Amino acid sequence: MKNAFSPAPSRRGILLAGAASFALAGCANMIGPGPAPQLYVLRPSLGPIADVPEAAWQLGVSLPDAAQSLDTARIALELTSETMDYYANSAWQDRAPVIVQRALLEGFEKSGKIKAVARDTEGMRADYLLQSDLRSFEARYDVPDTAPTIVVDISVKLLKPQGREIVATLHARHTAQASTNSVPAVVAAFDEALGQAVEEIAAWALKAPPPGKS
Repeated sequence: MKNAFSPAPSRRGILLAGAASFALAGCANMIGPGPAPQLYVLRPSLGPIADVPEAAWQLGVSLPDAAQSLDTARIALELTSETMDYYANSAWQDRAPVIVQRALLEGFEKSGKIKAVARDTEGMRADYLLQSDLRSFEARYDVPDTAPTIVVDISVKLLKPQGREIVATLHARHTAQASTNSVPAVVAAFDEALGQAVEEIAAWALKAPPPGKS
């Protein structure tokens, strides 16, 4: 399939031909019901973290903030610095911020170095609170009809729950190259980039001073 551009209300659609010949959702308001999307589950590789101290404190993890374009279950892609779209008939199993929060919780749990970690809404008495801003979570096409680069960009803050005093901040940005221009390859690259970001955040947070000594 060759690249084809077609007009749509207030936006342009673009078809990208890849190994799986999949299409982008450039025309979202189609008449009649469309096919049910294929749901994809992210399973980043996470495990024990070496060279960090045991954290004898409890951590609450907030749901990441995200722009409306990323606060969705649709799999985002960036065509230019001014244009964002979504893969057609493909979606995450949940909204991107929920996926990232779940990955962060799993990262801390599997680190083997923290006393307890939970969502900040679960009522656990946390010594620290992790807040984050999901700035990028998309596939980027520098050239149409090529394998995209996955970008996961998360800005995080470690705070004291009382008074919300900021203890430390981190900007974790990781990329991964998809092996082909196909949705399964894109999902695999998301797994890689998200796993690297979560491991960096967990290792960084676990080095925080014990509560009361920061």
